[in-house]
Amino acid sequence: MIHENLLLILSLLLVVFMLMMLGQRLKVSYPIFLVLGGLVIGFIPGVPRITMEPELVFLVFLPPLLFEAAWYTSWHNFWKWKRPIALLAFGLVLFTSGIVAYVSEAMIPGFTLAMGFLLGGIISPPDAVAATAVLKNVKLPKRAIYILEGESLVNDASSLIIFRFALVAIVSGTFSLHEATTQFFLVTVMGIVTGLAIGHVFYAILRWLPTTPSISTSFTFMAPYFMYLGAEYFHFSGVMAVVSGGLFLSFRSHEILNYNARMQAVSVWKTVAFILNGIVFILIGLELPEIIDGLGDYSLGEAIRYGIVISLLAIVIRVLWMYPATYIPRLLFKSVRTKENRPGWKGPLVIALAGMRGVVSLASALSIPLALDNGSSFPHRNLILFITFVVIFVTLVIQGLLLPVITRWLKLKEIDNIVPEVEQETGIRLHLMKVAHAQLQESYGKEIEENELVANLQHQLQSGIALSTTQLASLECDETEQHEIERYHSIRRHLIGLQRKELFRLKKEHLFDDEILRKQEGLLDLEEAEISGRSRH
Repeated sequence: MIHENLLLILSLLLVVFMLMMLGQRLKVSYPIFLVLGGLVIGFIPGVPRITMEPELVFLVFLPPLLFEAAWYTSWHNFWKWKRPIALLAFGLVLFTSGIVAYVSEAMIPGFTLAMGFLLGGIISPPDAVAATAVLKNVKLPKRAIYILEGESLVNDASSLIIFRFALVAIVSGTFSLHEATTQFFLVTVMGIVTGLAIGHVFYAILRWLPTTPSISTSFTFMAPYFMYLGAEYFHFSGVMAVVSGGLFLSFRSHEILNYNARMQAVSVWKTVAFILNGIVFILIGLELPEIIDGLGDYSLGEAIRYGIVISLLAIVIRVLWMYPATYIPRLLFKSVRTKENRPGWKGPLVIALAGMRGVVSLASALSIPLALDNGSSFPHRNLILFITFVVIFVTLVIQGLLLPVITRWLKLKEIDNIVPEVEQETGIRLHLMKVAHAQLQESYGKEIEENELVANLQHQLQSGIALSTTQLASLECDETEQHEIERYHSIRRHLIGLQRKELFRLKKEHLFDDEILRKQEGLLDLEEAEISGRSRH
């Protein structure tokens, strides 16, 4: 039994990676390709049925994915764009849930308003991982990226809270708007408090106790689970706990992680997040056969029609919400007009069309109980599951395939006064080298004269300053000068490649210890990565 389960897991991972590689070859975003691949595989005769336990998704997948997103989110940008983020993550989620509730009650026979809110809470939160992957090769204004990233951090919390209240109303048969509103703010605020409290505990451990890079990396994986489970134990928002705790630890990361721990943690987290995202998206496709088998009293045609209507409704609601939410604050408050450049119509449209649904929606639908408190079957459960899948399919696959085309057609330009990344990176390096060079001359003048190694360090800093100054000037150079810069990077890459081959020869001849050779290879990798960063435009 254990061997069969292990083989099934390994086979699933192999399929995920192969589909991702094929998606790269065909230039199709991997979430789209994985959902389609899982859908096809799920209907192949003889393939084992894979069912997704909602508790497993929420507990195993959600905390690390949320923590990783929070870790790489800029608190400065999150706070700067807090108004549009809040309007999307809370205002739009509530608005979408309400509209979907009333429309589904009117459209679907036997559907109550509470069931409509349940469905609205399920399909209201977009999946930022899907949007990021779909728009990976499309150049977007920084404002749009920051807003989408910020929205993704907190919209899951608001939608899951709505889902929880609607579920309680259906299962118990009672509902109080005043109590629900109070509970909404309570679970949100206390979730944040819980996440920050646990984040401070991990901060203290990593800050004041001796650790190794491996221990520190392990702690970063333990933290989101403690935050999520701690908040959920007291019936607070585990999502908000992970987000708030992740933002706090990310902001303090320079105090708790040394360079070795940071490099190791970044590499490990990228790999784990890549695997988790791949698995959850293919599981969406693999789940459909089970959902169709459970439709029961509804025909497939009826279920598809309901799903398409709700999908289109969710898309239209987001587009209609986007423009008033963008322009009404500008009309009402002079401070908004003063601080923010005019957004135009293209940026809000792309943000509106980036509302693709994903794994959180499916996991919420799957977590609906099979029976009510009185023992009767949960009404319309299978239909809600199918509608959720249709919404995911329409917004992720169809909308996801069209979005890059629309974005390229719009030819979006940066609307805020943001310095290009290459210029910022070069400017930072130049500033740091100038600071180091000034301190070297001020505090270590004697060592520069007497110690040849320190003197060489001074020469390296001087050369680096000269090189970075030239590179900074080259960002506005003519075509000939730009060609010289590119040729310089090409020569450096060629020399690094030659050095790497020489390391391999030394390894075969056993002239040096393998561990030392691996360290030297890592240094060459860092040097090549630095060149790639400098030459990126």
